[in-house]
This record gives sequence, C-alpha cells and structure tokens, in this order.
Amino acid sequence: MTATPEPATDPERVCLDELEGAPHAAVFERDAPRTVRLRLDADQRLPAHRHPGTDIVCHLVKGALDLALDGERHHLAAGDLLRFSGEHEVSPEAIEDSVAVLVFAPHEG
Repeated sequence: MTATPEPATDPERVCLDELEGAPHAAVFERDAPRTVRLRLDADQRLPAHRHPGTDIVCHLVKGALDLALDGERHHLAAGDLLRFSGEHEVSPEAIEDSVAVLVFAPHEG
C-alpha cells in the first residue's frame, strides 16, 4: 500500500490592505516562491535594479504603473500581469497610487 503524500504547506490567506511596510511587504512567511506586495505613491519610482536567477510575475492590483525593463517602458493598468526575467534591469514608476503583487520564482533553465 502506497501512502498519499501530505501537502507541503497548509493554505495561506493574506489581505493585501493589511500588510505593513513601505514600499515592500512580504506576503507569505515562506520564501518559495517569494511574494511581495509593492505599494508606490503617485510619481514614486524605484531605482533600476536586477533580481538575478529569478523569473518575475508582476500583477498590478490597483493604480497605473510604468515598468522600465532595460530602459523599455511597459505601461500597466490595474488587472494587468507582466512576466519577465530578473536578469533585466527593472525600474517601476507609479503614474498614480499603485499596489502590485510580485512573485519571484527561481529561474528554471
């Protein structure tokens, strides 16, 4: 008789509005995949940076955001998702008060 494997973790539920920390807040206690709530005020910009070794999904929950990837601008509206490699130099700029959820997954291959 083969045992059924137990799930790795119990479900975790988080309300984005209740997370503290500006502009970043870890969404879940577990690090894999790392999930962050990013809150930016209108006209706020983060300096260009990279996240080597990861693939990133950015889900803009509310607001409007220009996301520069290696200098190329991608306009995101609430509800948009953008997936990109962390090898790109990224710099988000809020057009209006914005909240995004970012998922950082280890790069495969």
